[in-house]
Amino acid sequence: MPNFCAAPNCTRKSTQSDLAFFRFPRDPERCRLWVENCRRADLEAKTSDQLNKHYRLCAKHFDPAMVCKTSPYRTVLKDTAIPTIFDLTSHLKNPHSRHRKRIKELTEEDIRRIKERRLASSIEQLHSKKDIEATEGQDAAEEEIKLSPEEKEFRDYLRSLFEIVFMLGKQNIPLETNVPEGLERDPSNFQALLEYRINAGDEALRRRFEATAVNVEYLSTAQQSQLLDVCEGTVREEVLMEVRESRFFSLVTGDLVEFAGERHLPLFLRFVDQSNTLREEFLDFLPFEGDEASLVERLETQVTEGWGLRMEDCRGQAHVATGTFATKMKAVAVGLMGKYPMAMHTPCSTCALNIHLANSLPFPSVQVVMATLRKIGNFFKQSPSLQAELEKAISVYHQGNYEKATELKEACSSNWTVQHNVFELTVDLLESLLLCMDCIRDNENFKFPDAMTGDAYSIAETLADFEFIVTLVILKNALSFTRAFGKNLQGEALDVFFAANSLTAVLHSLNEVFDNIEVYHEFWFEEAVNLAGTMEIPVKVPRLFLRKHRSPDTGEIPPETYFKEYVTVPVIRGIIDEVDDIFSQSNLKALKCLSLVPAIMGQMKFNTSEENHADVYRKDLPNPDTLPAELHCWKIKWKHRSKEVRLPSTIHETLQLSDIKFFPNVNCFLKVLTTLPVLMLEDSGSSETSRKRLQTYLSDTPIKHRCKSLAVLHINSHVKHDLDVMVEKYCRLYPEDEPEPEPESEISTVVI
Repeated sequence: MPNFCAAPNCTRKSTQSDLAFFRFPRDPERCRLWVENCRRADLEAKTSDQLNKHYRLCAKHFDPAMVCKTSPYRTVLKDTAIPTIFDLTSHLKNPHSRHRKRIKELTEEDIRRIKERRLASSIEQLHSKKDIEATEGQDAAEEEIKLSPEEKEFRDYLRSLFEIVFMLGKQNIPLETNVPEGLERDPSNFQALLEYRINAGDEALRRRFEATAVNVEYLSTAQQSQLLDVCEGTVREEVLMEVRESRFFSLVTGDLVEFAGERHLPLFLRFVDQSNTLREEFLDFLPFEGDEASLVERLETQVTEGWGLRMEDCRGQAHVATGTFATKMKAVAVGLMGKYPMAMHTPCSTCALNIHLANSLPFPSVQVVMATLRKIGNFFKQSPSLQAELEKAISVYHQGNYEKATELKEACSSNWTVQHNVFELTVDLLESLLLCMDCIRDNENFKFPDAMTGDAYSIAETLADFEFIVTLVILKNALSFTRAFGKNLQGEALDVFFAANSLTAVLHSLNEVFDNIEVYHEFWFEEAVNLAGTMEIPVKVPRLFLRKHRSPDTGEIPPETYFKEYVTVPVIRGIIDEVDDIFSQSNLKALKCLSLVPAIMGQMKFNTSEENHADVYRKDLPNPDTLPAELHCWKIKWKHRSKEVRLPSTIHETLQLSDIKFFPNVNCFLKVLTTLPVLMLEDSGSSETSRKRLQTYLSDTPIKHRCKSLAVLHINSHVKHDLDVMVEKYCRLYPEDEPEPEPESEISTVVI
């Protein structure tokens, strides 16, 4: 959406030129001076926050000395800049024209006050003129030093280094080469690229290293680390600047990543940028060490002190976790909500709800099932021949049912282990999976390498265990009540809205199962026994339990009783508790406000009650007192639209409307709402890039070659970067590396 200049008689907008546009300052006093100079009476009643959010002035209204171009991508104002250049008379030539930006007529009191301010400003400038003239020579000398040949040559040299570092990160090339121990080591990748640039004619590098022996490392490991830190910090700051402009954000963490033998937590931020597009960007890796309290404190410190954001502006959090790690991250989420209640804990839109619920259950048998499913998913990604072997096994087991075989082959063709119906599909595929693993393990034609046959053996042993079968069947049946609900959560805005209104029915069904657990468990256990019978797997209590509870005083526990007490009851209770936690009343109120999307309004015949649920974000709105009237106008606008106008069906489409700015509360409400991690990324062609690139980096890079800084550069290679900013930042952080100007040149400067 373009920015329009708020100055009277100025019709410039950001889409017509490369002219810079500046927000009104948040400082009330400076903002008052801007408004006073604009001579627009309609702006005087607005607060500095409102003006900062919704109004801009183009650079034509400022003295050129007040405008600084810090890089090819960034233009800023000096801290004391006041707009002074305005056209206040051209409208008089056409008195019958309509002007939306009315010019205020000045009273005698206004004129007197402006004259006094200008007189005070003139006196202040007169007093400071001598200081400026006195320091002018010193500034000129400093500028001369800054632009000395040695300094310029050093900056050109740094620029070449940063180009190499950024290219290494973008292409995911490690700094060091992969040479086994005991063999002669070739130059590192960084060293090789330096030599290539020198041979290709890079004069800055050639002059720097022409006297250096070719068998000596040009840059030490410490210097390379400094370059990486500056590159990483600069790219991250570009993203954080956009987050700060949007103010509200949500925090999303990924599964654990290993670097140099230590586990780290990937951190993402979800926010709406200045083009009203929802984005999810990767920021950093957080060391995963200590207990839950220390992790909460470290995470909070990273967001506030490390990134310069306010946790009070965090509106959501989601943690994609597996195994025992999931239990710890759940405690972290509770700790953050205890400090910041508005940081709602929700499931992540990138993870199916049923998988999230199963991962959150801290029971060994459940975690074995989930770990095996992940292992199966990774196993079949290794080679198309493995998938062909599975399809062959499906054909064998379903010879008399061609439709069923075709359905299963299509279902398991891509990423079936992360879908909503993974447990139902795994039960249907279990016999075929076991046959497939046995055939791969036998490897009669020697088609598969030893590593694959070893993985197949491990998976087959787990699939042939009765505890795995009964736990899988219980998960399939227990999570069948949340499958449709979870699928809607990953759907369009209308699907999510109906899901939020159906949660009561979902919880009612789960509680009914829990109240009649004996009946349900009997049917589920019978299904598991029948499945195990067809696979010739004995029904028995787990060996580990028998070993721990072996005692002459206690009789042998029946398998049905054991699995009811240790699997079925804890699973149902755990699912109910987790659903209650991640879909609190505040979460549901927020999701029900999706009725602000015009298509949902139309689906509900414009009989919606957004105001009843708006309390959850009322403090975030720019004008909460006018919310009822604004909601009424918003509803009337769409209810009485012309027939050819299509109702926007997503938050993204709604935020792209040209007149959304006339509904500031609705605009703000939708921006905050869409940052919730439970909602899918709309128009997310580039937004999902960060998460995909992280997965690509982890799968393509051996653990011993992983580097956190290079990973940040690779994942954020789409982020705009400025080499000049990196050079300036490096010189500021490491001034000891800069060359000293020659004494002769200093003396000659003084003589002149």
